[in-house]
Amino acid sequence: MSHGKIREDKNCLNCGHHVEERYCPHCGQQNIESRQPFHYLFTHFIEDFTHYDGQFWGTVKNLLFKPGKLTTTYLEGKRQEFVPPVKLYIFVSFVTFFMFAIFPPFNYGEDKDKHNKENKTTQTTAPQTKAVQEVIKAIEAEKLQQKDSTKIAKLTEGQKYIEDSLKLDSFQKGLESTMDTDNKIADESGFLGYKTQQEYDKGMAGKKRFLGFVNDAFAHKFFSLKEQGVKKGDIMRNLVETSFHNLPKALFIYLPVFALFLWIFHNKKKWWYFDHGIFTLHYFSFLLVNILVFAILNRITNILDNTFLTTLIRILMTVIVFYGWIYFFIAHHRVYKSHGIVSVIIGGIIFFLNMFAFLFLVTGLALVSFLMLH
Repeated sequence: MSHGKIREDKNCLNCGHHVEERYCPHCGQQNIESRQPFHYLFTHFIEDFTHYDGQFWGTVKNLLFKPGKLTTTYLEGKRQEFVPPVKLYIFVSFVTFFMFAIFPPFNYGEDKDKHNKENKTTQTTAPQTKAVQEVIKAIEAEKLQQKDSTKIAKLTEGQKYIEDSLKLDSFQKGLESTMDTDNKIADESGFLGYKTQQEYDKGMAGKKRFLGFVNDAFAHKFFSLKEQGVKKGDIMRNLVETSFHNLPKALFIYLPVFALFLWIFHNKKKWWYFDHGIFTLHYFSFLLVNILVFAILNRITNILDNTFLTTLIRILMTVIVFYGWIYFFIAHHRVYKSHGIVSVIIGGIIFFLNMFAFLFLVTGLALVSFLMLH
């Protein structure tokens, strides 16, 4: 693959050593022209992000379908065959969240518009509305003709019954609307039983509380949003978006924690912490790809109107989730070479400890995201 035109001058621009071919034998820099045509920016970008000098596709194939292969190969010292673990993780992380920035995995607005459209269609064709109109017409006709007061009374009673039914239906819709994510925070809504900031401050004054400063921060944010008339839908949307944008930081922060659990449970192997870090980087790279594929399929199901295709895609999504679970156990067994049931037990303990620890981190991230809402 070409990375620019080779210079006629054989002295390396970086270190000054003589260069016989494309790469400098001393520093490794390509001896190419420093000025390139504009299209070189795009061709160089595509080559670097899809080939990695011929390593990329082989790396992706082994990452997805051969759990543990990249780690064992790297730890054996074969470091040129595949993309280096750190470079792979950074690239996969970039692609995943770049795609999510362009095509958000959450589409509250589209679902809400679709729901409102369906409700509007249902309301315009409601049989109760038609029944009321028919009853009213019949009553008016009888009144105009001044006939049979008993019949008019029966019709009026029927009208009242239908109108009461409609009121009940309206009440049910009103009740459902209190759970609607587009409504404002209700005036009667409270925090720990207090409806205003003043009530909360008065009720909490002088009390000794565990982590009281945390409750105070959340109470202040809750009442501030309530006074601003912020809609629940905006809160949920901003909360999800803020948490999602912080997710790369959470994954990056959790990398050493995941490797630490591996180091603790496999300390008899006398491996360096670095070795467990390589396994962690490969596994987290797989998780990011898994999340990306799952999100893309989920978006497709929101667009499709074909029930059969939607069902097939949802089955595929279920398979992806299940594969994401068993992937760790397969990779763990192949890399650490534990035997039989021992591998399953140790792998299960490590997996669930990490799952709970990461959930704790994500929960903390969500709480911080709530405090950052404005």
